Amino acid sequence: MTTTIALAGKGGTGKTTIAAMIIKYLVQTKGGSILAIDADPSSNLNMVLGLELEWTIGDIREGLLEKVKESLTAGGAAMGAIGGGMTKREYLDYEVRAAVAEGSRFDLIAMGRPEGPGCYCAVNHNLREVVDSISRGYRYVVIDNEAGMEHLSRRTTRDVDILLVVSDPTQRGIVAAERIAAFRHELDINIKQAYLIVNNLSTPAIPAPLQAQIDRLDIPLLGAVPADDTLAEFEFSGRPLIELSDDSPVYRAVAAMMDRLL
Repeated sequence: MTTTIALAGKGGTGKTTIAAMIIKYLVQTKGGSILAIDADPSSNLNMVLGLELEWTIGDIREGLLEKVKESLTAGGAAMGAIGGGMTKREYLDYEVRAAVAEGSRFDLIAMGRPEGPGCYCAVNHNLREVVDSISRGYRYVVIDNEAGMEHLSRRTTRDVDILLVVSDPTQRGIVAAERIAAFRHELDINIKQAYLIVNNLSTPAIPAPLQAQIDRLDIPLLGAVPADDTLAEFEFSGRPLIELSDDSPVYRAVAAMMDRLL
């Protein structure tokens, strides 16, 4: 059975850092394969995981549409096929599997750029089915989302076991997290559990006014992740964050949360 963990939150809250720490935790403490899905168009989860990224789902989608245009003159696209008698679904399945970046204990799929002009409904439906089919082969799936959550229902039909809404330690951040958390009720996918994570906290405890705002949310606080200058050092050098020491306060905080959840 696959356990799916998704992260959401406004831009700049550190979702990708938290995703990397969750994957580090799964690698070190849990058995089974892990699939990371980078659903942010900026596609930088591979950098914090130390993986090379050659192709994204967006590249594959655009490539298919080009092939469909080429085959229209031969009538193949109208029959659901492209050059060589391959169906669109077969083409997508082959290309997506070939685009998976493979690590020693985890793999990565990057969704990449958003849709351009034109009709993408049929292509996106097939892509959702292909990505979901691949995901079912993994014990854990960790999805690093773009700001907001609108694309979750567009890009995957998988249920989410755990949704983690990441906020910075500000009133504006908590308000944004509240809006994102509320939006989960409008999605066409089932979210079983949802929690708030306050990231980059520079004080020993959450300040009382901020805690009062958090207490009014309809999702519980899972925990807080402390600020750590070591992260900046890794970013400056380009070293993957997944190589953070087990003694890192950031990793220890995330690992403690995952212990409670998993």
